[in-house]
Amino acid sequence: MDHNIYSEITPDIVRLADKCAKHDLIDSELYTKYDVKRGLRDLNGRGVLAGLTYISDVRAYKDVNGERVPDYGVLTYRGYDVKDLCAGFANGRKYGFEEATYLLLFGELPNKEELAEFSALIEHYRSLPTNFVRDIIMKAPSRDMMNTLARSVLTLYSYDDFEDDVSIPNVLRQCLQLISLFPMLSIYGYQAYRHYHDGESLIIHQPGPGLTTAENILHILRPDSEFFIWSTVVVTTLLSPPMLYLQQ
Repeated sequence: MDHNIYSEITPDIVRLADKCAKHDLIDSELYTKYDVKRGLRDLNGRGVLAGLTYISDVRAYKDVNGERVPDYGVLTYRGYDVKDLCAGFANGRKYGFEEATYLLLFGELPNKEELAEFSALIEHYRSLPTNFVRDIIMKAPSRDMMNTLARSVLTLYSYDDFEDDVSIPNVLRQCLQLISLFPMLSIYGYQAYRHYHDGESLIIHQPGPGLTTAENILHILRPDSEFFIWSTVVVTTLLSPPMLYLQQ
């Protein structure tokens, strides 16, 4: 089917959409009457409690003379201010992604031996099934990176022999695999989009042996795979989806 026809919004769809809106519009006053929260905010726009966790905390307000006033905000991982963590990584020229991941998962910063073992484990899981990039990423490239990641994760489910085992060891194994693979899936998806939509050269590098997550991101992203050790950048937001899954 032609893509334009497949995606076309016809007059019939517009007519039916009007009918949906006519019969499903909810009076905004009912949200106040029944104290229903819209998303994760109350009627005044303040955040609401969504769950309990030891992993992280976001403080957007502070108490001043008994009143709650907006603040610049503080993000903590296991009680550590993220700014302090980043400053420690930068001053020590460390690779913060692996250390931050370890902290989020296990509640404490690793020592030298623990970090080396954990980094080796992350590298071990940095491998996609045969032809996965060709069949899943390249055949339907998307400009939306979250769409690429979602489709890839759903497909990886079919390769997992213990996909529905919710024991902590198995869920941890799945989390580590996702943490290892998300950078690759993101960059391969980006390269495929640039090739098929922007006409750029298609560049797909295999992960490099012995590289950290940050080094590997630059290695597979850049055409010449070149990077400087001191310029590596940490992107801890890649942890969010697997961490939420583990928390459940």
